[in-house]
Parts: sequence; C-alpha cells; structure tokens
Amino acid sequence: MSDTTDNNQNPERKRGSGVKMVYDLLRDEILDLVLKPGSPIDEVQLAERFNMSRTPIREALVRLSGEGLIDTLPNRSTMVSQIDFLNMHTYFDALKLMYRVTTQLAAKNHRPEDLEIIHQRQAEFAKAVEAQDALAMIATNAAFHLAIAEAGRNPYFTSLFKRLLDEGRRILRLYYQSYNDRLPKRFVDEHEEMIAAITARDTELSERLAAEHAEQIVDQVQKLLVGQDRLEIGL
Repeated sequence: MSDTTDNNQNPERKRGSGVKMVYDLLRDEILDLVLKPGSPIDEVQLAERFNMSRTPIREALVRLSGEGLIDTLPNRSTMVSQIDFLNMHTYFDALKLMYRVTTQLAAKNHRPEDLEIIHQRQAEFAKAVEAQDALAMIATNAAFHLAIAEAGRNPYFTSLFKRLLDEGRRILRLYYQSYNDRLPKRFVDEHEEMIAAITARDTELSERLAAEHAEQIVDQVQKLLVGQDRLEIGL
C-alpha cells in the first residue's frame, strides 16, 4: 500500500522539485545579470532547455513575476524586468537605513554564538574577495550582513534587509564590475571593524561604521550609473 502511495506522490514531488530548480536557476541568472534587463523569456525554449513540460516553467515564472523580476507585457510576451533607475534613490535610502539599524542592534543584542557565525561569514567573504569571484562575493557579503541582522534579533528588519539585498544583487554585480572584480582589501577590513564594534557592544560606533560602509557603496554605484558601464548591459 505504501508503494501505491509513493507512486501517487512522485509526479507531484517531481513537478515541485522541477519548479524550484527552474525558479532558482532563472532567479540567479537574472540577479547576476546573465539574463540582462529586457531579455525575452520564452516558455517553449525554457521547456526545451530544462527538458520538462511548460507547466512547471509557468509556475516558476509566476513566482519570479511575484518578486518583480520578470514582466508580462500586454501582448503576453514575457521579459526580464528593467532596473528602476528613476526610483533608485528610494532603494538606496532603505538599504542604508537597514545597514545602520541592523548593525546597531547586533551590538546591543548579540549572543556569543552570533559572533561565531558572523566571523565564519566574514571568513567566507574574505576568501571570495581573494579569489576575485564576484558572484561568491555578492553571496557571502549578503550572508555576512544577514548574520549581523540575525544577531540584532528583530525578524522584521532581517526580512526587509534580506529582500533589499536580494533586489540589489543586479546593482551589486555592476558595482563589482567597476572594480574589475578586484575588490579592494579595505572592504574586508571594514567588515572586521564592524565586527570589533559589535563585539564591544559599542552601538554608536557600530552604526557609524555601517553607515560609512553603506554610503561608499551607494556613492560608487551612483557614479557607475551615470557612466558608460550602464550602457554595457543595455540599460
């Protein structure tokens, strides 16, 4: 009887795993600019690429659409969403605020086990910087700051910060390109300074260091967006 139950569940399980696989891969390709803003999304081609029916493809695209990563046009064609440069200042304001608030709260509320995780994430980031692996730098940098946010013990801030970091991956990819993926060591050092301030429970210094760290990232991206690099990805 259990064999019959398993067989009945397998198609659904396979479809669910297929949806997740397509969603995860396309999401990474969009956020990492492998699929550039404005690129067409073709269900038939995706079905052929992943060797599956169009049903799980559609379900994955619905999830991506819900996150604002793809758009369906009036003629029913689908494309990778454009980056909203006109409202980028509002994104930057929210991002800088989350850097400050989460780091300050981490200094106030962290536990010893939080520091262990933060140090581990920092080591992973430093390794990615040394390897000049831009995609790894993006992922490990986000993990580092989310570990700090977790240490602050406010799940609402953590959730918002994660969303902002995810949305900013396309911008951060451009940011690292501006350094030819050779990120200066000072960014690793700035992380270490934040860790030291958090460890010392110096909330004022922690917030100031986080603010300065976020500000230089935003300044560099803003300079980048008015230069030629913006044109290189077809924006």
